[in-house]
Amino acid sequence: MSTSEVVVVTDGLTKRFDEFVAVDQFNLEVREGTVVSLLGPNGAGKTTIVRMLATLIEPSAGTAKVCGYDVVKDGDAVRSVLSLTGQFAALEDNLTARENLILMARLRGYSRKSAARVTEDLIERFEIGEFRDKLVKSVSGGQRRRVDLAASLVVQPRILVLDEPTTGLDPRSRQVVWSTIRELVATGVTLFLTTQYLEEADALADYIVLLDHGRATAEGTANDLKSQIGDQRVDVVAADAEGLEKLVLGLTANFHLTISTEQRMISIPAPDDVNDLAVVARAVHDVGVEVDEIALRRPTLDDAFLALTGQPLPTDQIATDLEESRR
Repeated sequence: MSTSEVVVVTDGLTKRFDEFVAVDQFNLEVREGTVVSLLGPNGAGKTTIVRMLATLIEPSAGTAKVCGYDVVKDGDAVRSVLSLTGQFAALEDNLTARENLILMARLRGYSRKSAARVTEDLIERFEIGEFRDKLVKSVSGGQRRRVDLAASLVVQPRILVLDEPTTGLDPRSRQVVWSTIRELVATGVTLFLTTQYLEEADALADYIVLLDHGRATAEGTANDLKSQIGDQRVDVVAADAEGLEKLVLGLTANFHLTISTEQRMISIPAPDDVNDLAVVARAVHDVGVEVDEIALRRPTLDDAFLALTGQPLPTDQIATDLEESRR
């Protein structure tokens, strides 16, 4: 991460709900003008973390500071520099998209004229024009989300927290949100993003924290995380489930395999040169089964997430299970 000012810092941040620990000893620094993503499945603790940062709930233990303000002691100051857009649109259903934005601007202290001006800017930025005069209750979920995000930027904050901002959006709406995020960061806004989408974190984040059961299991840039699980790999996709079984049994003795039964695919760490790659191809050929694909690939963030938050069944155990199933 850069040497710019640290604007969010947590130290041992913990949240318990009775006996359940939702967030466990979470430590993080977020630097100004960056996009930091919390990446993890439902229940990993992402939303609980952002709700603590936004002063909506208090930590059970540990501390968190936003622009130097303590989230427990200095709640008003925190809310003056941070804007949170949650997972569900906080809009008035019986107002139009434009009326919702004007209402939010007026509530934030804009004059009538200034509220109209900022509303027009947001309508253009989020491509709301085609449904600007429709009641919010009558538009699609993706359109509602775009209005909700626009409302969060009536006043541009130093830190914008987006909690799963593109969940349920259509591809066009998602691209609009991504484009707006990039524009905001270019103007110096710091973005704290939670997401379940690996491609979203990969495309937008400068720094990624992988969360699992309330704990940070790994962190770094997307390339850092990918490099932790090795370099290139050879993927072999079998034509059918029986072919996958034969590939596993035929190649286990000579190669370290990772198996995906759902994709009918085995992955082998890539050899050092093309000649060795030919060895892998010949070994697959010698097994004598039909394959749909043999390809050389680099690790993805998806690979890193699966490897760093949960290990697959060991190869030798899979081979044993397949062998026993054939008896």
